[in-house]
Amino acid sequence: MVENVRRAMAITARLNRLTFDDADEIRALFSELTGRKVDESFSLIPPFHTAGGDEIRVGRNVFVNQNCTFYDLGGLDIADDVMIGPNVSIITAGHPLEPSQRRSITIGKPIVIERNVWIAAGATIIGGVTVGENSVVAAGSVVTRDVPPNTLVGGNPARVIRSIGD
Repeated sequence: MVENVRRAMAITARLNRLTFDDADEIRALFSELTGRKVDESFSLIPPFHTAGGDEIRVGRNVFVNQNCTFYDLGGLDIADDVMIGPNVSIITAGHPLEPSQRRSITIGKPIVIERNVWIAAGATIIGGVTVGENSVVAAGSVVTRDVPPNTLVGGNPARVIRSIGD
């Protein structure tokens, strides 16, 4: 795990020196980070932070705004047409509540972001959550439970505000 964190830190340090105009280089470095070639439609604005990177999978036409953090130990799947606002944290890793175990165990729980989701600025998604297709996570929300498809959620913890649709 430590080697993977070192690898990710080295790649993200290079990525974070780039600018919006370096889209091809950003895609190349993100592909190196994840171990999978990202689609030409993928767009990310640095800076970006991750603990590993090799458990991140992104679809086509995904946009990641600046200063996002993806801790991907538990696995992170981001489907097509997802928009992720600035300062979003997607955190798949955590620690046990029991004090004697906190420093010795890291628990990874997967996160799935389904197609056509918008995660607004400053939201946090916690491990074990699926955000359903076409949903919106309001700015500053903390998502601790699954988000049903076609819904707007908000708050801390995030709750369904209303249904949405075309």
